[in-house]
Amino acid sequence: MQKDPFIKSLQDGRNVWLDGKKIDITKDENFTGTLAAISELFAMFGDPKLRDKVGYLSPKTMEYVHSAFYVPESYEDLLKRRTAFEIWSQSTDGVMSRLSDYARSRLTGWYASREDYRAFDKAFPDKIRSYYEEARDRHLFLSLVQRDPQINRSDSQLKNIEDLGLLRITKKTSDGVFLSGAKMIGTASPYSNDIIVYPVGHLKEEHKPLAHMLIVAAHSPGLHLVCRESCAATPPNKADAPLSASYDEMDALLLFDNVFVPWERVLLYDNPEAIAKINTDPVSNSLAYHQAIVRLLNKLEFVTAIGFEIAEAIGADGYLHVQEKLGELIMQVETIRALVIASEREGSLNPYNTFVPNFTYIQTARNLGPKYYPRALEILQLIGAGGFIQLPSSLQDFQGPLSSLLQKYLVGATVDAEKKTKLFKLAWDLVGSPLGSRHELYERFYAGDPIRNIAVQYSTYDKQHLQERIQKYLQ
Repeated sequence: MQKDPFIKSLQDGRNVWLDGKKIDITKDENFTGTLAAISELFAMFGDPKLRDKVGYLSPKTMEYVHSAFYVPESYEDLLKRRTAFEIWSQSTDGVMSRLSDYARSRLTGWYASREDYRAFDKAFPDKIRSYYEEARDRHLFLSLVQRDPQINRSDSQLKNIEDLGLLRITKKTSDGVFLSGAKMIGTASPYSNDIIVYPVGHLKEEHKPLAHMLIVAAHSPGLHLVCRESCAATPPNKADAPLSASYDEMDALLLFDNVFVPWERVLLYDNPEAIAKINTDPVSNSLAYHQAIVRLLNKLEFVTAIGFEIAEAIGADGYLHVQEKLGELIMQVETIRALVIASEREGSLNPYNTFVPNFTYIQTARNLGPKYYPRALEILQLIGAGGFIQLPSSLQDFQGPLSSLLQKYLVGATVDAEKKTKLFKLAWDLVGSPLGSRHELYERFYAGDPIRNIAVQYSTYDKQHLQERIQKYLQ
């Protein structure tokens, strides 16, 4: 594992903190499963059977790179991107949502529309092009961090920038800028190579010190990545907690203590108007959320498959009320699948010859996710019911003195006791474990405030064609 290029790139002296100690994530047992899973995905570029499905040849190096960097110019190009997202999502059953293909897609969108930002900073197009090519050809693992820590969420939050610890530029030199403050939530940041930092929300002119977009190396001196509690705090047996053991996607609070960023990685600064445009960039949003809903689809399929198996294992699949719940899972899956397909089929070329998926469908699927996923978990809970509570602490119990009794009293309608226990432990990892709870919270809020997002869908929707239909009754 230590010879893996991705793992080696993380051995750079970065300041990652867990349980009050600075750790080397390449050696810490809480990260073993996660880093191994990512390394397996990166290895696909060397597999002749998979490399054309997950990647394409870089025009600069003529080596395979991830299709998240592929700028689509046609409907077929969007399908190529989707195939890559599907393979990575299926490999982790949609449980790992920040595998860098999301951040890479955002970067690709900004790169494709880079000329839109020349008016804000004439150096932006060259800077973003240079970094896009570097990230693409070096297989850099990227993550995004945007939100401010929850110190004061009242309307007065932005009135005292320094006291609230909001991330700001504190000093400018001929070589670059210095940053101090904090950001949350850095999903995957502890094992990212670089972190793209910019704020969300509407910033006014007086908030110029906050209005920046930078690329920060994760090993920058003064940058501290403070991890949440590990979902593999006591690394579980993979058979007992297969998802927690392999796919704990670590989140972190980022503390910037006089962190230096060179000018070539300062993409925008002191410009609220430019940051507002970055947040609403149609190409970046469409390409990134296209990946997000492909991943959501795979995750809902995974939950649905578990629901089917549990219902059959306990002989409940013949009951009408259970069939109704399983039918609801199917409706979720097929609704998101239809929206993915529609977004691609009704995509269009923009003025920069980039074929962009239809954002209305993507936005709809994104706004359904925070409702669908918690409901999918609830359905699993309703079907499995008390079966989740009666599980033995470990599958190792089947090797102990009570094995024969467990085989007798934990047997299922269609499966033996051990297989049924494995199935229920897999489901418990989604509905009852710390990892499962984190995922439910994540799916509710990863895209921001779900109420605001749905309200934005209304406010930005082209309503005229609908309103015109009733004018004949009003004239």
